[in-house]
Amino acid sequence: MTSLISFGIYMVAVFALAIFANRAGKSKSFVSEYFLGSKSIGLWAFAFTYAATSASGGSFMGFPSLIYTHGWVLAWWIAGYMVVPIIALGLLAKRINQVGRIAGAITIPELLRRRFENRNVGNLATLLVVFFMFFYLMAQFKAGAQIMATLMEGVPVYESAVAGVERVTAGIPWVGAAEGDYLLCLLVFAVSVIAYTTFGGFRAVVWTDVMQGVVMGLGVVIMLVLTLAQVGGLGNATKRLGEMTPPQFVTVIVSTGEVSQEDRRIPRGEWIQLEGESKVIRLKSSVIITAGETESEKVEALKLTTPDEINRVLAGIDATSPWTATITGPEELYAYGDGKKGVYMTAPGPSQKDSGGFLGVMLALSFFAFWTFSGAGQPSYMVRQMAFRDTITLRRSIVMVAVYFTLIYFPLVIIFTCARVLLPGMEIHPDRVMPEMAALLTSNAGMPWLAGLLIAAPFAAVMSSVDSFLLLVSSGIVRDVYQESINPKASEKQVKKLSYLVTVVVGVLGLLAVMHPPQFLQHLIVFASAGLGACFLMPMIFALYWPRTTSRGVIAGMLTGGATVLVLYLVGFLITREFGEYLLLGLHPFVWAVLFSSLAIYFGSLSQKPVSGAIRLRYFGKPVERTKR
Repeated sequence: MTSLISFGIYMVAVFALAIFANRAGKSKSFVSEYFLGSKSIGLWAFAFTYAATSASGGSFMGFPSLIYTHGWVLAWWIAGYMVVPIIALGLLAKRINQVGRIAGAITIPELLRRRFENRNVGNLATLLVVFFMFFYLMAQFKAGAQIMATLMEGVPVYESAVAGVERVTAGIPWVGAAEGDYLLCLLVFAVSVIAYTTFGGFRAVVWTDVMQGVVMGLGVVIMLVLTLAQVGGLGNATKRLGEMTPPQFVTVIVSTGEVSQEDRRIPRGEWIQLEGESKVIRLKSSVIITAGETESEKVEALKLTTPDEINRVLAGIDATSPWTATITGPEELYAYGDGKKGVYMTAPGPSQKDSGGFLGVMLALSFFAFWTFSGAGQPSYMVRQMAFRDTITLRRSIVMVAVYFTLIYFPLVIIFTCARVLLPGMEIHPDRVMPEMAALLTSNAGMPWLAGLLIAAPFAAVMSSVDSFLLLVSSGIVRDVYQESINPKASEKQVKKLSYLVTVVVGVLGLLAVMHPPQFLQHLIVFASAGLGACFLMPMIFALYWPRTTSRGVIAGMLTGGATVLVLYLVGFLITREFGEYLLLGLHPFVWAVLFSSLAIYFGSLSQKPVSGAIRLRYFGKPVERTKR
């Protein structure tokens, strides 16, 4: 309960900042202020809003789940992120800011439309932003709901509310398949973040990002210290990790020797000893034993295989527990790493589906390029690059963000590889390993109140991403579709009302879409990052630096990049029947998308007459060169 109070104080602070930001921007133009903070963001605000938006729910929820599941190899997987600020900000930021001010643009689609004086370019860019950004929103909503579910677990009022939600939603298509605690927390999170984003706008997002960036940094440092202290140091953790083997997934029937006149519910995550064996399973979902029965229906569970883990869990199971379990189906083994000691310590890392392991050499190299360059192509980052005050702010921010990322991501690898020692069996719900670890560490340290602040770190990352993405999508719809194509003479009052309405509607649609999400939210993050980077990285580079680029070339580049990612993900789904990419020649789809997009832009531009001399003079300071015929 104390952790809930400390977390509540943090949320009050977030809403207070949104109120102050709303008041601070009332004297300025609504569109420029609401969507871009009047382009006056200073050093600390720019650095932290960029960092906090980049370090999303994927960083603090999806990334830890992959570390926990696959081990030390994730240090190789994330290594490229350390140079993201150097590449992303150094490559585009100054030129985007310059061109954005010349064009008087508020959004990236608007910048492209004015750069080429072509409405189709802007409309296509808006469509692509809305489509791929929606997957980002889904991932962040899932992350926020998982965090709140962990924080609220065990609170009597909350547990009663969860039971009520499950009764109401039972049997409803799509919604009824999700757990009641997830649905309830998803609703609370969505309402909270939609409300403060809608009310405060871009300046509220930036101000809260500064606070959230500080909270994230402190949270990681505190967790690192507590983790190493409780695991007995990195050397001891490494030794125990070297003895671990991946778990197995089984189908079981839970039984009890007693007949009850009431339904009995066994919660998800319960550890149960196998009947007649010194082995344990952990339930992947809650189980109901109906009145008058002694056995449950078949349910999926996780079975530990490492002797040390089994003994520690058995020692913690209540000897008077009435529950026992019997395996009724074949054991599902890891495709790579089953029964292999040390698999969490070395590349390519264990994998449930891929016989070649989680991260091969070519894929690791692909991800180094992926994080570095897809980050440069994210419209949510680009729009912040249009908002910084001056070049000095940019140069110092590059250094600050690079150092900040280094202090965040490498400690996370250490923390969540050690989590395998302290918190066994989280494969049943890997995306909740971050808040579960925070609760465990603070409880063991005798400081349960600190759990609220540590859980605020991933929650801060999620909120800072959701608010940014909501504004990006709503600005595209309001500014680039309504104002440009439907009602160019719209008054500021009309734009203001529509902006609020669109922000709310987009948030609600994201809420509905994520009621039945995939297992790993990081899969959504990677897909959305790949799609947006493929659509915008090369078109923006060509548009900003090659005067010969034309609207036809940019349109071809955006469509080719996005289509490449979609096709390779569709092939991956058809092969595995799961959401994931197809690795052509072992390379991530983003790599192929960048190559094909560049070729499409180049040849597409050469197939069309150059832009007018006035446009070239405006954005490049020199007249158009006439082609000899």
